[in-house]
Amino acid sequence: MTEIKYVPGVCNIGPGEISRRRMFGWVSLAISVVLLAALMWARVNSWWRLFVFFPAVMSASGFLQAYFHFCFGFARKGVFNFGSPGTTQQVGDESSKIKDKNRGNQITLYAVLIGVVISIFSVLV
Repeated sequence: MTEIKYVPGVCNIGPGEISRRRMFGWVSLAISVVLLAALMWARVNSWWRLFVFFPAVMSASGFLQAYFHFCFGFARKGVFNFGSPGTTQQVGDESSKIKDKNRGNQITLYAVLIGVVISIFSVLV
């Protein structure tokens, strides 16, 4: 088994943080489903279902961060973590920070796009 290590713009979290992101994705997905079901059950105007966007983006961001082994929040702060969850180390050089921020922005964009698609779909069903 290969050891996971910090690679600028590629990987900035280890197994503990990956697990936390994955759990966040599942919890947010459950919130999305419950919210959509409640809005449908209450028979409110279908445009209210656009609010599914927010938990859907949170869910997508959790799963994407786990998949890519990359935390966009850590990238914005200029840190990484391969130890116990909640502890961080500073990224050393500016070129690494730029690569991290670019990857973080990419993951954020993906999560927002997924949220848009899910919220539009929720209005149409």
